[in-house]
Amino acid sequence: MIEVWAPRARRMRMRRLDEQGATLEERELDAGEAGYWRADVLLADGERYGFLIDDSEELRPDPRSRRQPEGVHGASAAFDADAFAWSDGAWTGRQLAGGLIYELHLGTFTPEGTLDAAVDRLDHLVELGVTHVELLPVNAFNGAWNWGYDGVLWYAVHEGYGGPHAYQRFVDAAHAHGLAVVQDVVYNHLGPSGNYLPEFGPYLREGSRNTWGDSVNLDEPAVRAFIIENALMWMRDFHVDGLRLDAVHALHDEQPVHILRELSERTDALSAQRRVPLSLIAESDLNDPTLILPREAEGYGLTAQWSDDWHHAVHVALTGETVGYYADFAAEDALAKVSQGGFFHDGTFSSFRERPHGSPVPPEVPSWRLVTFAQDHDQIGNRAAGDRLSASLSPDRLAVAAVLTLTAPGTPMLFMGEEWGASTPWQFFTAHPEAELGRAVSEGRKAEFARMDWDTDTVPDPQDPATFERSHLDWTELEHETHARLLSLYRELAALRRDRPELTDPDPQRTHVSVRDTDGTPEHRVYRIDRGALSVLVNLSSEPAEFEIGADAVVLSTTSAAADAGRLVLPPDSAAISARA
Repeated sequence: MIEVWAPRARRMRMRRLDEQGATLEERELDAGEAGYWRADVLLADGERYGFLIDDSEELRPDPRSRRQPEGVHGASAAFDADAFAWSDGAWTGRQLAGGLIYELHLGTFTPEGTLDAAVDRLDHLVELGVTHVELLPVNAFNGAWNWGYDGVLWYAVHEGYGGPHAYQRFVDAAHAHGLAVVQDVVYNHLGPSGNYLPEFGPYLREGSRNTWGDSVNLDEPAVRAFIIENALMWMRDFHVDGLRLDAVHALHDEQPVHILRELSERTDALSAQRRVPLSLIAESDLNDPTLILPREAEGYGLTAQWSDDWHHAVHVALTGETVGYYADFAAEDALAKVSQGGFFHDGTFSSFRERPHGSPVPPEVPSWRLVTFAQDHDQIGNRAAGDRLSASLSPDRLAVAAVLTLTAPGTPMLFMGEEWGASTPWQFFTAHPEAELGRAVSEGRKAEFARMDWDTDTVPDPQDPATFERSHLDWTELEHETHARLLSLYRELAALRRDRPELTDPDPQRTHVSVRDTDGTPEHRVYRIDRGALSVLVNLSSEPAEFEIGADAVVLSTTSAAADAGRLVLPPDSAAISARA
């Protein structure tokens, strides 16, 4: 049965095509209730087809297309999700609590930039100690490469990555390696090229825009169903273990039950059916704990949300950068507050927003419900030059960043290459075929950085293929001693996190942070982070720092640290972990 929601159409036809694009058959669709059109047609896997709206002869892809062999402007292709022979029948899933997330972009993770090539690197993630691999959006977008957030056909896997068949192979292989898969999905806007949905129906809300374009029309039941069913598709047909929900603060929802709550209810039901844990992780600019509060407490019941505040506090502590939204995080208590309470802005004044921002996280919310990171795709790629911390920090400070990230109270997340201090940048890249759109993106990119006081002359052209090529990981760096040493530290820290229960203790009230401000600059402070019987000691000052540690041995140190008679002296730019018996 073919079905399409097209309430704006007066007539709907479906056209079947051969692989050369020649018409094989054309069928009229019958108008049904609530704007749906249907035809009793059965399509075989891979068979090409599309829709003709009204009397137009311009073929349009299926809004729920599962494959786009010739790109988002071409015909759709049928996909039989049940044909794949899964080998993960014994897979029992991974809880997010106690986990370690690894965020990657398929197009730049390997030289080939495909799902099948990424399978060959799964052993690396296992040896690192990763539990969840998170893929940046893979839905179909226009052009050869893109971050993925300009998708226009949410049900289709980008053909350049290998399409839906390769996606199933990747998830199956990940499960065989003991890795859960989290898929980043974008439900707050559609990309600028290849978006034909408004021709079918009111998918977008008239007169309402967010940062990236017109808002999605969540007042329309069919659009809500379009989103919910897409989310369930990833977790059902592709055996995905969770979703990362992009920028949920841009979801304009005025209905009595917010779509995020509805999605969490449906996800929990599917989890019970599949008998594996399924996670929903929100990205939100609101600092609102409602997202992760239980539905019984009037929350939305999502599993977790990203904590940009933790990133900002650690970034300032490591770099001293205080421009733009980093300014408030120069406060002496910034790292202490985000470590102990989750959010820095919890109703306090945000100088960047010029208003009070956020709400406190209730103390009973487990720490692991906040995803914490020193680097991610946004915080690297949305810098003027797409520079990682490795571009400005010494190897010693990168080691301190590793300690702070993997001993954080939240659920830690790494961005691909962070574990070895990758020297390659990760820049904003696009491949829009439309010259005018490409120019607009390039010019708009430079305008975005004015408020951050970054040099716009350093902004690479997103449309230049060299920008994409520069952003690929260089796996040969693992052969170099400095990179290999940092990778070894990350592996040690991940193992320590698994072995020491203090590091995954969900009670935020058992984390206590003290700070010594040595010279008034945010990047030269000394921190002691006590987590039960374990202490994380950090010296970012320019002089040796002394800590009381009792009579116990140091568990791990990033540099040579002198311990004697219950005291530990840390040299500048170093960190150590000590534990009481």
